Amino acid sequence: MDISSPFLPRNMNNNSLRSGSLLMTLGAVAFIGYGIVFLFRSLYGSGFELGVDTLGGLSRDSLAAYNAALGAYVTHLHVAVSGFIISTGIATALLSWYGVRARMWWAYLGAVISPVVALAIALPLHYMGEFEVGFWHLGPIYVAVLVFVVGVILAFMGLRPQGTPAAAM
Repeated sequence: MDISSPFLPRNMNNNSLRSGSLLMTLGAVAFIGYGIVFLFRSLYGSGFELGVDTLGGLSRDSLAAYNAALGAYVTHLHVAVSGFIISTGIATALLSWYGVRARMWWAYLGAVISPVVALAIALPLHYMGEFEVGFWHLGPIYVAVLVFVVGVILAFMGLRPQGTPAAAM
């Protein structure tokens, strides 16, 4: 599908917008992938998140043997969180691919705000020192966020009216 018509003129902003929305979409697809891995690990793997093999020295099976209800509750929470990660990724990908490319500011704002709110709520707890996580726990999300942020910047440059400095917006 040619995205330059009928919505976008052929110019530098068009290239920035096209590249930006593509990178935003790729970042969002990576969020979806992370959520899917999270879901499968919760149900079929270690029972914990990516990069978390034990909690307080307890494996999934050890936790279930210690307290079956607590083990089931941890699985329940992980499945629910993975669903929200996947659904946020889907919404962000659709907003980025269709709305941002069509020069819709509301779609751009929705695509940016959704993952920012999720990450702003979820990330600080990872640095409280309550449990140890490995690189693979947040590393993939940081890569996805980096790709997404580069896309956000490029898309913003492409959404601005031609010749308008960013400070004037």
